[in-house]
Amino acid sequence: MRQISCALLIATLWGCSHDSSVSFDPRVSRETLVPTTRYTISYLPTLDGSRNRPSGISNSGLIAGFVNRPGNATRVAALWRSASLDTLGTLGGPNSVVQWPGISNNGIVAGIAETAELDTLGEEWSCSAFFPSVTGHICRGFVWDRGVMTALPTLGGDNGFATGVNNSGQVVGWAETRVHDPTCNAPQVLQFRAVLWEPRKGRMRELRPLPGDSTSAATAINDQGQVAGISGECDIAVGQLSARHSVLWEKDTVINIGDLGGDAWHTPMDINAAGDVVGFSNPRGVVGIAFAPHGFLWTRESGIRDLGTLPGDATSQAVGINSSRQIVGVSSGATNRAFLYENGVMKDLNGLVGAAFPDLLIVAQHINDAGVIVGRAVRRGTSVQVPFVATPVGEP
Repeated sequence: MRQISCALLIATLWGCSHDSSVSFDPRVSRETLVPTTRYTISYLPTLDGSRNRPSGISNSGLIAGFVNRPGNATRVAALWRSASLDTLGTLGGPNSVVQWPGISNNGIVAGIAETAELDTLGEEWSCSAFFPSVTGHICRGFVWDRGVMTALPTLGGDNGFATGVNNSGQVVGWAETRVHDPTCNAPQVLQFRAVLWEPRKGRMRELRPLPGDSTSAATAINDQGQVAGISGECDIAVGQLSARHSVLWEKDTVINIGDLGGDAWHTPMDINAAGDVVGFSNPRGVVGIAFAPHGFLWTRESGIRDLGTLPGDATSQAVGINSSRQIVGVSSGATNRAFLYENGVMKDLNGLVGAAFPDLLIVAQHINDAGVIVGRAVRRGTSVQVPFVATPVGEP
């Protein structure tokens, strides 16, 4: 049975390229009208599908992610600018998304999109975990720059995946090689390696795994060119044993930054300007590919630190960090709750928006240097996920 990461899917919650614009609808978007403790909440416009996700926010306030189309059969990468939504299209296939915080402060976007062609080997590839269904289409990493979506080249195989981009236009992710890798589990066939693309310069560079590992994947890059990611086996090309090790690439050198002691799922998700890395990792005692992670923070001076969970919860995932080391993510138990971690304390974001706020903030996906948070909420009495922006009010 194909196992898929809750961190990447949050599964317990969650033609030709074209551009469209959706006007802000005050009947859908609202700001809380009651006094709040720390944040006011506003909702972003969508295409009326039931699952929508803002994945990253720039320091200038641009927000990237995806929205489900009406009917929820497909989804499309999205860019929110002020009070409007633009969809970014696809590479000719059914779906596209921005899954990681794939937006730079100067408005370059990185993500994944399906092409019109079908996978020649019948693989499901990494992208299928993040689309509403397995379509069989080839999926490629893309960069969206100055209004144009461009497919990023692979290392010889069919598929690729882009996650992060910096202000220099460097994009990171992973791509298939031509190697039939014996550490792959069906339906995956081809080896994949982390890649750093420089599309403006027409260059790309493979980022090799740790010695003894077969595959690697890059998940985040900062403006200094430091790249965070994973190293491990091919497996099913999504987490599990592909993430045997959390790593950092600096000037073509790969460094093992450690983990919380389990066998698998050691996955960095974001890196800030200082090179601090956040993600999730199975703690000691979690055996094999079971998924029971805790969020972590890695710093050069202190190494890796378990962030724990909110009271009563079993697991957590840290997915975003800013220059002040404010960390956001999700803590999970009977339900999922968005958290803010700062000054050594994990706080339920729902407790920072005022007691009269009616909805549930389920995941905090990213935070910019002004402390503005984006994520997903569930409207009271429904299962509809709506994208939110949490704006700080007053001093922490």
